Amino acid sequence: MTLKTTPGKPFPLGATMDANGVNFAIYSENATAVELCLFNNETDQQETEAINITEKSGNIWHVYVPGLRPGQLYGYRIDGPYDPANGHRFNKNKLLIDPNAKAITKELKWDASLYGYEFGNEQEDLSFSTQDSAPHMPKCIVTDPNYDWEGDAKPNTPLHKTIIYELHVKGFTKLNDAVPEDIRGTYSALSHPSVIEYLKNLGITAVELMPVHYFIDDHALEERGLYNYWGYNTLGFFAPDPHYTSAIDKMGIVHEFKDMVKALHKAGIEVILDVVYNHTAEGNHMGPTLSFKGIDNTVYYRLTDDKRYYNDYTGTGNTLNARMPAVLRLIMDSLRYWIQEMHVDGFRFDLASTLARELHEVDMLGSFLNIIYQDPIISQVKLIAEPWDVGEGGYQVGNFPPGWSEWNGKYRDCIRDFWRGADSMLDEFSKRFTGSSDLYQDDSRRPTASINFITAHDGFTLADLVSYNDKHNEQNGEDNNDGDNHNRSWNCGVEGPTDDEAIIKLRRKQQRNFLTTLFLSIGVPMLTAGDEIGKTQRGNNNAYCQDNEISWINWAEADQELLEFTKHVIKIIKEHPVFCRRKWFQGQKISGVGTEDIAWFKTDGSMMSDEDWQTGFAKSLGVFLNGKGIKSPGPNGEKIIDNNFYIVFNASEENLNYKLPEEKYGNDWLKLVDTEEPNTEDGEVYDPMTEICVHARSMVVLMNQEK
Repeated sequence: MTLKTTPGKPFPLGATMDANGVNFAIYSENATAVELCLFNNETDQQETEAINITEKSGNIWHVYVPGLRPGQLYGYRIDGPYDPANGHRFNKNKLLIDPNAKAITKELKWDASLYGYEFGNEQEDLSFSTQDSAPHMPKCIVTDPNYDWEGDAKPNTPLHKTIIYELHVKGFTKLNDAVPEDIRGTYSALSHPSVIEYLKNLGITAVELMPVHYFIDDHALEERGLYNYWGYNTLGFFAPDPHYTSAIDKMGIVHEFKDMVKALHKAGIEVILDVVYNHTAEGNHMGPTLSFKGIDNTVYYRLTDDKRYYNDYTGTGNTLNARMPAVLRLIMDSLRYWIQEMHVDGFRFDLASTLARELHEVDMLGSFLNIIYQDPIISQVKLIAEPWDVGEGGYQVGNFPPGWSEWNGKYRDCIRDFWRGADSMLDEFSKRFTGSSDLYQDDSRRPTASINFITAHDGFTLADLVSYNDKHNEQNGEDNNDGDNHNRSWNCGVEGPTDDEAIIKLRRKQQRNFLTTLFLSIGVPMLTAGDEIGKTQRGNNNAYCQDNEISWINWAEADQELLEFTKHVIKIIKEHPVFCRRKWFQGQKISGVGTEDIAWFKTDGSMMSDEDWQTGFAKSLGVFLNGKGIKSPGPNGEKIIDNNFYIVFNASEENLNYKLPEEKYGNDWLKLVDTEEPNTEDGEVYDPMTEICVHARSMVVLMNQEK
């Protein structure tokens, strides 16, 4: 049966449903013919209709098909020159995913037909495949945009009060017995009351979800019996990934994701997405033809001077060409869709330096950053950059423009070095603890530009950071050659598991040191899910392909003592704005108070001098934080008044006696934290100038009881 069609409209791109049918629109600059393919909604294998799209506005091909309803499966076949030497890889035998598809079916079945060239041909990608890929390809799904948000209100947590929790949708709940078995590892599990209660009790304000855009498992991984667990292999920038759905109805995935966001919002928890706009799952010149490569390769990808090959700033084989207007529009449309239609609260941009590259060099005044800056919707959510890529000049920590926060890799490295006892300058440690002013302080950036973290999905977990000197990635099938070799870790004396009680005690203390430092540091803290309960990956620092118990959080073995300690420290920063500053410390005396807003001390109670900062490597110091020195305005414009705090860091191998500052800095110092022990109860009270013992490799947090 041949469906009647009308020309339709060029905007919006993608498949857009109305009461009478569906409008389809797709961008291709160099195509000579575009065919819309409809499939049987029940089997997804039978192609029921092939519609030749004849209407073209500019470079957008479009058609309207009356009578189609939500759930309709579709894809495209696009014809044009197959000329890899000049960058063109059109092949009408390949079914292609719509870049703007709002939902995509689950299965991609790896097969030689998915490649535009003939497998095994000596000409490699210069050969041409006539095999039909449709039987092995996932299909796009027409979605219904109608959804009852029930008055959903975004939490809009101020950045200086934000506590981020990076988690993997599947790994977070797959082994959680408090969640019904049939939904574990899904979006629905994250909205389960037991999970939301856990997040609330922990004290975090935002979950940062590892990639949930539609991605595929790598062919090479599947051949080794492994899978792309992390999800940094995106193919669809609008569709939530079906790996994490519990919905039986193929359209239910979109509603399930929205249900999750709505439930988290009701609990006051924001949703930040880790997004991968720097590359796609199509790989290099020898990769498959699944979407962009067959729609218009020269538009979507950065090509070398020899246009057969791809510029690779990402380490994945290709790089999206964010200099092209069509690609910029794709990214911006995707971001707006997730904000407006899916109600997410922000984004963490994977390898963000790649997006900022113009011809080759990273340009902070380039197209991508400029267009986000002026967008009235995107510019108003939380924007977090991973400020590096693998290309030359890609390390850009501290260089992103106003409005952006950054994963502060220098914070991670410095804090790791300090607590493992490496030779590290106290001057750098003081800067990292107070928001990294050397990186971010200017007329337009604030301490919240620094996303402080000790660990992330990439690298050791916190428990492994204090248990392994070396990576142990043998199960990844790459002879332990993958993953970073320089982890700034320390195993406390024994590599891996041990029965030595002294080493176990030291490792637990080191974890408390890291957690306390992280949360008391000025900036925005990010905790990696599972670190608060001692999660281990058995020394694997690159578990991207381990969709199993190596990566999943084992709740049955949770360290409840460490969990309670983490809650205790988070509670301190949520109750005391001195740790949630919007503006920089000045190191000056406050009018009417007579003490500095911040001051650094030596063991004898005297202040650090300029000379002390330059004397070389040291492993201990104390810091005074003035609760009356907070310049953040209160709800009615008044200054916020908090308690004064005194914190002592001792990363040395010896117990040190610290003399507290003189009386003008505070009286009745109450011990809130001593990482020597896991206690969460308030401890002793000390007078000014009293000597207190700060144990080796530990820190003490004291609070003046009077505001």
